[in-house]
Amino acid sequence: MTKTLKLYEEIRGKINAYRYALSVINWDSETEAPEGCFENRARQIGVLSGELYKIQTSRETFLVVNQLYKNKNDLNPLLRHEITVFKRNLTKIRKIPFKEFVEYRKLLAVSARTWEKAKNAADFSIFQPTLEKIVNYKKKFIKRLETTRIAGYDVLLDDFEKGFKAKNYDRFFSELKETLVPFIKTITSRKLDYNDAFTNQTYPVSKQKEFIHYLETVLQYDKTRGLRKESAHPFTSGFAPSDVRYTVNYDESDLTIALFSAIHELGHAIYEQQVNPELENTLIWGGGSMALHESQSRFYENIVGRSREFWKQHFPVLKTIFKKQLKNIKLRDFYRHINLVKPSLIRTEADELTYPIHIMIRYEIEKDLFAGQIEVKDIPSIWNAKVKEYLGLDVPDDSAGVLQDIHWATGMFGYFPTYALGSAYAAQIFRTMNKDFKVLKSLKNKNTEEINLWLKNNLHRHGASMEPKKLFKTVARGNFQPKYYLRYLVRKYSKIYQLEKQ
Repeated sequence: MTKTLKLYEEIRGKINAYRYALSVINWDSETEAPEGCFENRARQIGVLSGELYKIQTSRETFLVVNQLYKNKNDLNPLLRHEITVFKRNLTKIRKIPFKEFVEYRKLLAVSARTWEKAKNAADFSIFQPTLEKIVNYKKKFIKRLETTRIAGYDVLLDDFEKGFKAKNYDRFFSELKETLVPFIKTITSRKLDYNDAFTNQTYPVSKQKEFIHYLETVLQYDKTRGLRKESAHPFTSGFAPSDVRYTVNYDESDLTIALFSAIHELGHAIYEQQVNPELENTLIWGGGSMALHESQSRFYENIVGRSREFWKQHFPVLKTIFKKQLKNIKLRDFYRHINLVKPSLIRTEADELTYPIHIMIRYEIEKDLFAGQIEVKDIPSIWNAKVKEYLGLDVPDDSAGVLQDIHWATGMFGYFPTYALGSAYAAQIFRTMNKDFKVLKSLKNKNTEEINLWLKNNLHRHGASMEPKKLFKTVARGNFQPKYYLRYLVRKYSKIYQLEKQ
């Protein structure tokens, strides 16, 4: 057993090293790599991905993992869970032929650039052939991975949130649609009065960066173990608890885009920085699941970052940096603006209330695509029709429509639903946290130290050392129930829009 464990540690070390290298390359690709490098880069990624595949699927790895799995009851709980997850993933990856796996990875290495060109040109036809190839690969993978337990689109959903199938998401979105669609209509029929003069100002990027640097301190992001860059689509890359990076997108005509994308990504980053360091060299060090990860970014962005209590402390600092732009603007004006409900075309700029509708649109398209009910070429027209139906908006072009998100270009089908699920998780976790201390009142300390500590002890430190449903139940002290999310939204926006006075 000792020899087997030593062999496993060697294999695990190689896997982590290759993953680290590939992650750093991806980070560089999205932040500062020169445009001309991607053809050669795709070849190098193909080689590295191939070597990683060989290590993961080798006979030696197969024998070592199987031996440990047979004796899992003799292992400590953390290693037992790691081996169980590894065996499950190993069974899946061994079903994908080597050549197919490498070609798919090479396709993804250049697809993001094709998407970006199409987005800049507002022309889906530029990206369509590439997306068709990605979808065809995904359909092949589904067929190879299907079992008596799981089939079709559920295979992809399970990759991002184990235990959640289409039937679970159908019920979840049905509840959201039933409550939120009429509530949104009620809210948007009312006018929210405030001084919005600051929305017509110019906010230099250099000063936006100054305030985001301040926010990093407020949220207690450890800059010795991370850094910030710019990218077209904000994201967070966690390579290890000791190396967690994030990006921001700036718009000089809209200060809130950078502010809230930064707080959102910092939520992801704080999660990974607070994972128990003892898990760093394992395969279970990261976030517990995609929805749990999103619960943290949405919690910091919306529940904390859009609260009056947060800005009561930090709006004076913002006004100091933007003296001219925010002159005569009161906290009440800013608070109302950042919580204004207004259906929008862009998901990442959507208000908290209409945001899950954006996710529902993507979920319905993905589900129909992999059910064979629609084809890739149909997506733009279907997208536009759903935006009109659910949000009442006309989509002017593909850039503001179907091409706005990078996710499909990176093969992440099945990921979008976790955004809405994560928002719902956040509301239920917030409810539980308030049983231990008054969460928003703690912000009077001018930082999120008390919040971070609670989340570290109850969620973050565990990494991915438990199955997602068990981990959520541990932190929320109960099973997931959408009613807490709906209750949170209705109460918050009824108060802001003064519906309770009617």
